[in-house]
Amino acid sequence: MLDWENLRYFLALSNSGTLLGAARTLGVEHATVSRRVALLEEQLQARLVDRRGRKITLTVEGERIAELARRMEEQALATDQARLKQDRLAGTVRISAPPALSDLLLPEPIAKLRRRHPEIEIVVAGEKRYASLNRREADIAVRLARPEQGDLTVMRIGSVRFDFYASPSYLAETPQEQWSFISYGEDMDTSPQHRRLLDIAGGRRVGLRASTLEFQRAMARAGGGIAILPDFFVGAGDGLALALVEDEPVTRDIWLVVHSDIRDVPIVRAVMEAIKEGARRRVGG
Repeated sequence: MLDWENLRYFLALSNSGTLLGAARTLGVEHATVSRRVALLEEQLQARLVDRRGRKITLTVEGERIAELARRMEEQALATDQARLKQDRLAGTVRISAPPALSDLLLPEPIAKLRRRHPEIEIVVAGEKRYASLNRREADIAVRLARPEQGDLTVMRIGSVRFDFYASPSYLAETPQEQWSFISYGEDMDTSPQHRRLLDIAGGRRVGLRASTLEFQRAMARAGGGIAILPDFFVGAGDGLALALVEDEPVTRDIWLVVHSDIRDVPIVRAVMEAIKEGARRRVGG
């Protein structure tokens, strides 16, 4: 029996052509992709890729296995659609959302939905990477960037404002010209909020980079510097104060995304309506 997970990693590699591209698609380290492909080659006792150079080239056997994997994926997707296309509200729906947004938008409306329809099962992937709806890595996604590719139905459900925060003691003790800033990880370098932070920082030091909002908030609370955080993530009891007031702060729209093939499936539509209800109450959707 072939390991489908190894095949899935190999298919991502064949589609992207590079280990880094496959790793970004799958949301893993490139070493994991390399290891999985090596395991598949060992299992098949065949060389599937030519590893010379940065661009991956498939061998003849690799092309054959890649086509086999594509057919298997298509059959799995067809089965998945059949699973969803039923009239009664029962089954599993997978939601992909950034962790902070999933915490904000999903618990109350999803709990309410499941009280009405207990046969619905929800799987929430709180992840920063964007799961592929075309490959059915998720059925529904909540995103801060509007997708431009794929047969997707996209709707705006609210917006998020970003402001600069620090502990009151840090602001009282540190002159503005000596401020140190807390920024996002490298995977967020192109985000509007990160670019605004660099603009405001100017030549001042960015002393910390952290991939999670929770750690950035904790560092700002501990006097570690100035962080740019979404408004919903800072409460009255968080021990933070506005570091500065901008005339035009960064604001990002929140998008609800679903593959167009399943947007009218009853169970998917019910979950989408629940998410929109949560957005109306929390972020002005």
